[in-house]
Amino acid sequence: QLQLVESGGGMVQAGGSLRLSCVASGRPLSRYAMGWFRQTPEKEREFVAAISSDGENTQYSDSVKGRFTASRDNAKNTEYLQMNSLKPEDTALYYCAAESSGLVRGATRSEWIDYWGKGTLVTVSS
Repeated sequence: QLQLVESGGGMVQAGGSLRLSCVASGRPLSRYAMGWFRQTPEKEREFVAAISSDGENTQYSDSVKGRFTASRDNAKNTEYLQMNSLKPEDTALYYCAAESSGLVRGATRSEWIDYWGKGTLVTVSS
């Protein structure tokens, strides 16, 4: 079993930045493609960003492209999401996710995800 724990959420003003972290335990993170998803009470869980197991490939939703950056440090079993130029519509519970194929595409759809974290809340005020 792979356990994922997110951190780094909080409250920030529009235009500000946050960096989310996801620490894995139980298995080497290097086996997995990693993703970030988010959810609000009004919307279903949606894809935000993904990164391949080797860190070479990334993919982003159109709504965050150019503002968010996914990265990983497999030696530290940690994935990151750098979020810049935050907007009020980025307010959500952000989930870390792992997918066993290792391919970036595998971590872009929630139905393909093998492991989920419990989430960290990001609130962006206007």
